[in-house]
Amino acid sequence: MRYTGIEQRVVDGKTATGTVKYPYIPESQEDYYVITTTGDRFDVLALQFYGDTQYWWAIAASNPVVRKDTLFIEPGLQLRIPPIGTILSRFEIENRL
Repeated sequence: MRYTGIEQRVVDGKTATGTVKYPYIPESQEDYYVITTTGDRFDVLALQFYGDTQYWWAIAASNPVVRKDTLFIEPGLQLRIPPIGTILSRFEIENRL
């Protein structure tokens, strides 16, 4: 899903994927909150809450104070887990899928 429908082009014989735009994810009464523990990762949390690891970016984008340069999350942080349905709709609009 993350790169499905995103523009691709061939440059010097290599396939280049266009830039993915992530939507702003406002807080909602349907958000779920967790306190992270040792070993928590965005992809594992996405599997647990959304049933699919590919939606890790939705959790990362919803928590701007968390480091994005690693899948691992510092233990003891409170993370917001928003409902995925609205996010996917906004993602499709942002990326014109």
